[in-house]
Amino acid sequence: MQGATRAIEIQLNRRPAWCRWALALVFSVTGIGSLAAQDSFQTTVRNAILLDVGTESVLFEKAADEAQAPASLAKLMTMAIVFEELRQGRLQPDQEVVISTDAWRRGGAPSRTSSMYVAVNSRVKVQDLIRGAIIQSGNDASIALAEAISGTEANFVQLMNKRARELGLVHSVFRNATGLPDPEQRVTAREVARLAEHIIKTYPDRYPIYSEREFTWNNIRQQNRNPLLGTYNGADGLKTGYIEEAGFNLAGSAVQNNQRLIVVVMGARSLQERTNEARKLLDWGFRSFELRDLFAEGEAIGDVAVFGGSAGTVPVTAGNVVRLLLPRGQSDRVSAQIVYQGPVRAPVRQGQEIGRLRVLRGTQLALEVPVYAAADVGVGSLSQRALQGAWEAAAGWLRSGAARQ
Repeated sequence: MQGATRAIEIQLNRRPAWCRWALALVFSVTGIGSLAAQDSFQTTVRNAILLDVGTESVLFEKAADEAQAPASLAKLMTMAIVFEELRQGRLQPDQEVVISTDAWRRGGAPSRTSSMYVAVNSRVKVQDLIRGAIIQSGNDASIALAEAISGTEANFVQLMNKRARELGLVHSVFRNATGLPDPEQRVTAREVARLAEHIIKTYPDRYPIYSEREFTWNNIRQQNRNPLLGTYNGADGLKTGYIEEAGFNLAGSAVQNNQRLIVVVMGARSLQERTNEARKLLDWGFRSFELRDLFAEGEAIGDVAVFGGSAGTVPVTAGNVVRLLLPRGQSDRVSAQIVYQGPVRAPVRQGQEIGRLRVLRGTQLALEVPVYAAADVGVGSLSQRALQGAWEAAAGWLRSGAARQ
C-alpha cells in the first residue's frame, strides 16, 4: 500500500480556553514563519529576525530569507569550523600558526581592513588567532586560521560551504573566510540566526569568547566591536559586520530570566541604527511573550493511520515537553498539524519517527518538532489486512472522486 496525503481534522476541546486547538493530519510544506503578527512590531533595517533559542520560536522576521552580503558575519562560519576542529582534536589551542604573506597582505595592516595586526612570518597560537578574529574581527587572523586547517583559504571555503549544507543553510554561499566583498557571497538573516544558535548550543566552552570586551596583540588594544556588550542587559555575543554593499550588520544574543534570544539585523544605514534596532527587537522580545506548555512530556498528540497492522492507528508523541512563546494577553487561535505520509506500514515500533508536529499561531508556522510512535503495532492477521486494504481502496476512490469535483 503506497503512502498517500492525508487531511483529517480533529478538534481537541480539552485544551485550555486560551487555545482552541484544531489538530490536522496533513502533508504540506511551508517555511518557518514568525510567531507574532508582523504589524505588532516594525523595524527600519532591511532584514531582521528574532529567535527564541529555548523553544526555537521565531518571534519576528522581516525579509529574513532575502540573501545579502554578510560582511564579517561570515566569520561566524569560520569560527564554527575552527571550534569543531578543536573539538575533534585536529587543532590545538596552543598550536602555533605561521602568518603567511597572503594573510598579512590581504587581512593585516597593509589591507586597511579590520585586523589583528599580526606580523608576517610570525608564529601565533590558535587561541590568540581566535580572539583576534572574534574580538578584533581580524581578517588576518581569519585567513591564518583557514590556512592552518585547510592549507589555503580557497580549500577552507569549500569546507565552509560543505558545513553550511550540513547545517541546513541552503541559501548561504561563502567565498572567503573573512566576509570581505565578493559578489557571490551571500547569507540570509534566518540562516545567520541558525548558525549563531548552532555555535551557542554546540560549543558552550568556546562561546564565552564572544563576550570578552577587549583583546591586545602587538601592543595594540582593541575593543570588541559588538555594541550590545556592556550596554544591554544579558548580552554575551556574537558578531558585527560592515561593507558598503551590505550596510551595517549584527548578530547578537542576550539572556534574561533564563531566556535566550538571538537577534540578527542586516542592512542598517548607520552604526547607531544597527545598535538601536537590535536593542528594540530584544526589548520587545523579552517583554512581549510568555512561555506556554502545549503538550506534556510523553502526551499523546494524535493518532495516525496504520496499514496492515493489528490496530488501524497508532498514537504519536513529541516525547519531550512542547513549549511555545505566545504574545502576552492574546488569545489568538493556535493550531497544530501532524505532518506525515500515510498510512504508515506495519509493523510500527514504539519510538519510531512518524512525522513532524507543526505548531501554528494563526497562519504562521512558529514551531516544528518530530513526532514518534507511542506504542508498538504488530502486523495484523490476514483478515485484518484484507479489511484494511478494502477500506483503503474505498477511501482512495472517494478521495479521488472528491478531487475531481
